[in-house]
Amino acid sequence: MTNMPEGGAIVYCEDAFNTPNGKTAHGLVRFTVRYDVLAVVDSVHAGSDAGEVLDGRPNGIPVVAGLKQGMEAAKAANKAATHMVVGLAPDGGRLSPAARADVKKAIELGLNVDSGLHDFLSDDPAFAKLAAANGIQIRDVRKPPSRDECHFFSGKIEEVTSVKVALLGTDSAVGKRTTAWKLVTALHEMGYTAELVGTGQTAWLQGARYSIMLDSLINDFVTGELEHAVHSAWSFSTPDVIVIEGQGSLLNPAYPGGFEIMAATRPDAIVLQHAPARRDYDGFPGYPIQPLAQQIDAVEKITGQRNVVAITVNHEDLPKEDIDCTCRSIHMITGLPVADPLVHTMEPVLKALRRFIER
Repeated sequence: MTNMPEGGAIVYCEDAFNTPNGKTAHGLVRFTVRYDVLAVVDSVHAGSDAGEVLDGRPNGIPVVAGLKQGMEAAKAANKAATHMVVGLAPDGGRLSPAARADVKKAIELGLNVDSGLHDFLSDDPAFAKLAAANGIQIRDVRKPPSRDECHFFSGKIEEVTSVKVALLGTDSAVGKRTTAWKLVTALHEMGYTAELVGTGQTAWLQGARYSIMLDSLINDFVTGELEHAVHSAWSFSTPDVIVIEGQGSLLNPAYPGGFEIMAATRPDAIVLQHAPARRDYDGFPGYPIQPLAQQIDAVEKITGQRNVVAITVNHEDLPKEDIDCTCRSIHMITGLPVADPLVHTMEPVLKALRRFIER
């Protein structure tokens, strides 16, 4: 495994921090072992603390107007910036012309560039030439493996004895990955061993040791790669619990996800992340999100068992004073434990999982 952290990162999130298109930056600001995050680039919030903007709690990461200011902030903190990490997650995974110009600037400043977009920067001849001339590396972490490296589903998932928990959601960009990490951390604090199997670029950028890029894989190999990642986490780390990050949502019209995760990883339990104030699917006004009870029913019809064990809440657009009341209401409707991972502890979720871990 790579020694962590790999270097000091300036996270590029111009004009998108604290919006759904900045979710990769949000993940890195909240948690990463792969980098020491030194600054976030977003001229809209320049001069602010990234943690204060995102969660209302300062974390010492400054938001700056540009890459040069980010390097100056790192120098002022007696730290060296080594990487520009693209923290944008735009629809379709493509960079704007302005963002591409900033990638060029980063290379000229001598920063390695890590990107999780579908727009593979290392395939751009101009970027590749400039990177070679400046002795830096471009990593496109969403590049799929070659076909001869891919795995087909084999059934070896049945060998896995760790408890498998899938962290699914009722929409895309709803906080599944953040909650998955919160759950892993809470399990560690309870004395259990746990590993996160990442299924997207941000989890890899955060340092998940067992990761795939689900939405970049050839369809025939998606279930096999999921199975292989979970099996690898079990065979190399033998954790008590393996938490599997969800992608999209089961009924999302643009990003349907969860089918393959449920089929391939055979989860013992499912935690479902939900944004109760969100009415339409992320980025698709006019496409209403089905009621939570219907979402739970759809998941459990596919798995063939009642294995949604807890609901976790994303409180976006909820007044702070309404969060607890909303959680109680969801508990009354579903009968399941409910927690907001950014406000509450994960204790209700842990209680729901104990019967699987201690069986």
